[in-house]
Amino acid sequence: MSPDGLGWIIIDSLDTMMLMNLTDSLAEPRKWLQRTLNYDQDQDVNTFEMTIRMLGGLLSAHYLTTKIPNAASRRDSVYLAKAIELADRLLPAYESRSGIPYASVHLSKAKGVPSHADGGSSSTAEAATLQLEMKYLSYLTGNDTYWRKAERPMKVLSNNHARDGLVPIFVHPESGRFTSREIRLGSRGDSYYEYLVKQSLQTSGREPIYLEMWEEALRGIQQHLITTTKHSGLKFVAELPEGIGGPLSPKMDHLVCFLPGLIALGATQGHTLSKARTWPSWNSKKEDQIQLARDLMKTCWGMYAVTKTGLAPEIAWFHANEEDLSPAPGDRPMAPTRNSLSAWKKDYIIKPLDAHNLQRPETVESLFVMWRITEEPIYREWGWKIFNAFEKHTRLSEKRGYTSVNDVNAVPPPPRDNMESFWMVGHSDIQRHSPLTVFPPEDESLHYTVPQAETLKYLYLLFSPKDFIPLTEVVFNTEAHIFPILSKVKWETGWSR
Repeated sequence: MSPDGLGWIIIDSLDTMMLMNLTDSLAEPRKWLQRTLNYDQDQDVNTFEMTIRMLGGLLSAHYLTTKIPNAASRRDSVYLAKAIELADRLLPAYESRSGIPYASVHLSKAKGVPSHADGGSSSTAEAATLQLEMKYLSYLTGNDTYWRKAERPMKVLSNNHARDGLVPIFVHPESGRFTSREIRLGSRGDSYYEYLVKQSLQTSGREPIYLEMWEEALRGIQQHLITTTKHSGLKFVAELPEGIGGPLSPKMDHLVCFLPGLIALGATQGHTLSKARTWPSWNSKKEDQIQLARDLMKTCWGMYAVTKTGLAPEIAWFHANEEDLSPAPGDRPMAPTRNSLSAWKKDYIIKPLDAHNLQRPETVESLFVMWRITEEPIYREWGWKIFNAFEKHTRLSEKRGYTSVNDVNAVPPPPRDNMESFWMVGHSDIQRHSPLTVFPPEDESLHYTVPQAETLKYLYLLFSPKDFIPLTEVVFNTEAHIFPILSKVKWETGWSR
């Protein structure tokens, strides 16, 4: 992906090595960062991916050296030093007329590069999923340049006055205006909503504007996107190809399965549900949000439960009554959900082009958050079944790793000869040295799997003690990198609605 390598998997893995007590293995990547990693390369890189994976990975490693036993070293200054160097290389991406970042940036030329597709537009989600990383870097360095550059896109997007908080999926970096009408919570829309909640959490509620934007968007989601399936009344998140007022498309990406956990996180601010219910501010609206999170979590679990392999497809389509796909489903009463697997199987449609599984993390991410917040064991049970399905159908022999698969309804599923970086694993007898009891200890055959990125990281945390990496102390970026919740921040939000 670049002439001399940028350490995509090395840096993405640093904080997981710390979490899993693989601290003896940190010496080599630290040395590589110090001696080899060079950002002065003739290479365009995606602004969003470079920020969430590389900048996020470096900053998370920097933070965890202060929190994880045995993770610290006298050479740990390299994480922050490289983060600053990288962020300075990324700043030209924000030099558009509007402040919306260009889709890419050229590293050695220090120049933003518009998208080569979509008429030069940037993805709305990508433009609005850079803030946690850049704000944390400002906090660490005392330099507000990173903070201000990254928060400006939020103002520009807000100035479009999207109806009911639901944003179209493309925005032009020069005009700052949306260039499409399509609204969805899958690709190019998803993490815009995620970072509304997480920006508010990151600064300990000192930026209420983002929580206000989230509450508005969640009402819009409930009003315009949530509808039900025909046979079992499962709630799902539809798409609006023509925008608000147009018909719903009964299509839901696996990517959308970040949403149940996010709704619960927004409702309780990372506290357990039992604690949140003691607050004077807790009300029936919050209870409804938690119930919606449970309902959507069930639908995401259903993507796995209805297939022959127990693995979810990339995209699910649903049988729905015609009236349930007409605009504003939130204005109509919805049928209750039936907990019948046979009824569920009638409602999920898996098209051949969508039947592949790419080892994505969103469902297990939400299971982790739902378990921590509700403390309901069903989420661990579902996570364990998902893990076993991956072990059974995607693990290769002779410790050769895991593979994505082409058809979740074929047994065995045809392999794709590809292992995604957000799944990436190594192999080691680490359980005997780990401070955590992660998986049921009686299953010795599973003690050789070392998670290195999102999907298996969230499964690891799902089965870790509840006080390990508590949601009241940290916020996860969209690549599962871990930043602290900041109690003292010297800057205020630089804009208002």
